[in-house]
Amino acid sequence: MMWRGGLAGALLLFAECGSALAGVLISVDISTQQMTVSVDGASRYTWPVSTGGQGYSTPPGSFRPFRLEAEHYSREWDDAPMPHSIFFTEFGHAIHGTKSTASLGSPVSHGCVRLAPDNAALLFTLVQENGLENTQVDITSFAWVAKPYESFGVIGEQSASTDFDSFLDLMDGR
Repeated sequence: MMWRGGLAGALLLFAECGSALAGVLISVDISTQQMTVSVDGASRYTWPVSTGGQGYSTPPGSFRPFRLEAEHYSREWDDAPMPHSIFFTEFGHAIHGTKSTASLGSPVSHGCVRLAPDNAALLFTLVQENGLENTQVDITSFAWVAKPYESFGVIGEQSASTDFDSFLDLMDGR
C-alpha cells in the first residue's frame, strides 16, 4: 500500500515538473547583461539588455508578470517612453523597449530591463500569446551574491563551506 502512495506522489511530482516547463521563461542575468527566452523548455532567443545602473537596482528573484502595456510612459521618469512593457513588480519594474540601443549590454537603467525595440515587441507578443499566467521572469546575478560576502568580510582565507554557511546566516538575519 505504501508503494502505491509513493508511486502516486512521484507521478504527481513529475506532472508538476512537466507543467513548470510549459510556457515562457524569461531569464535575465544581471552580471552578463543578457536575457535568454525559452518557450516550453527550449531556448529561443538570447539578447543584450540593460538593467539597473549605479544607485538603481533591478531586483533579483523569480517573478510572475502581471500587466502588459503596449504603450506606457513612466510617471516617475519624466514621461520616458517604455514601449512593449511587461510589468513584473508592484514597484514598477518592467521589461520594455528602449531607443538607447547603444547602451544595451551595460547596466544603465533606473531598474527596469531594457531591450532593443524589435526584441521588446517580439517578447511582448510572445507573452501576450502564451498568457501572463504561463510566463515567468527569473533575474539572477553572481555579482549580487558576491556582494554580501564582501560586506561582512567573509572573502579571504576561510573555506568555501564556511563562506557559504556565513552567507546563509547573513541572509537569514542570524
